[in-house]
Amino acid sequence: MAKSSIKVRAKAKNGIVTLKGLISHPMETGLRKDKKTGKAIPANFIQAVDCEHNGAAVMNAEWGVAISKNPYISFKFAGKSGDTVKISWSDNNGKSDTLETKVK
Repeated sequence: MAKSSIKVRAKAKNGIVTLKGLISHPMETGLRKDKKTGKAIPANFIQAVDCEHNGAAVMNAEWGVAISKNPYISFKFAGKSGDTVKISWSDNNGKSDTLETKVK
């Protein structure tokens, strides 16, 4: 199995889960040029990030070219230790990744 491009930590405290995630992705705007060839570097950016808690959507984000390389994401929602969290992304080139983990 290939290594996931997503790293996630989800911790519960007093009924609130704090999710922190890091996505490994180049995030190219399509506006930069290759210094050696002078040709434009094709656009390659994450368009959608989704998070589910025990199968129910808790966060949906629509991203574009203004997001940095290897983006970090953090948010909170109601939950408890042992719950399941699934985070996934898809980009403009049809690539995607998903990671499922348990809340600690």
